Amino acid sequence: MFSEQALPPLQPLISLKHVNHWFGTGEERKHALKDISLDIYPGQLVICTGPSGSGKTTLLTMLGGLRSCQDGSLKILGEELNGASKEQLAKLRLNVGFIFQAHNLMMFLNARKNVRLSLELHDKYYESDMDLLAEEMLCKLGLGDRVDYFPANLSGGQRQRVAIARALVSRPKILLGDEPTAALDKESGRTVVNLMKELAETEKTTIIMVTHDNKILDVADRIIIVEDGRLAGKEEEEAFVSKMRDDSH
Repeated sequence: MFSEQALPPLQPLISLKHVNHWFGTGEERKHALKDISLDIYPGQLVICTGPSGSGKTTLLTMLGGLRSCQDGSLKILGEELNGASKEQLAKLRLNVGFIFQAHNLMMFLNARKNVRLSLELHDKYYESDMDLLAEEMLCKLGLGDRVDYFPANLSGGQRQRVAIARALVSRPKILLGDEPTAALDKESGRTVVNLMKELAETEKTTIIMVTHDNKILDVADRIIIVEDGRLAGKEEEEAFVSKMRDDSH
């Protein structure tokens, strides 16, 4: 069932007010995001969908501190990111896990070491057995027998699961996924989504996924639709959810 999160905390983890974003200059300038206002709360799992080229990935990368906010207000973890320095954005990214369509694995490291890389960024894991934590997460994703394999010896779906393990293992406050289940079969995709849901519920991790995978929409606390750089209204959201329910039967 789709549901709004019950009694969310008063303070959103992510808050956008009248955010605009452009690419290019002069006549080639493209208005990619148009007057976006949105609040997302701790522990919410939000799915972002809409046509290709509508601005979904631009919005996602801004929420992860990969782009600066040009116009409007963007607050993440209480910090204003309009005009933020590179240092501020880098600090924010330590609280964010990323899962991209391109898995971006280090080809000269095995699966365990690729996942361990994420832990090595955080002081709090220095006293932990990082290899063990990496192996445990790989096991959860069905890769317990592949921990010593290098990416070249893994299938596309297995590489994507290693990338997902790397994003999940440090238990980030915010997890961003760009089509995270696109390369996975139905069973693997469901395993990944269930793990994300568990992280949202137990760790209060805020998860935002861009996806066209209608099979995983049922886990969302909220679905937002981006069309031509704008957020769809409440009625359009509800109509979309209703149509997806009908199509799934």
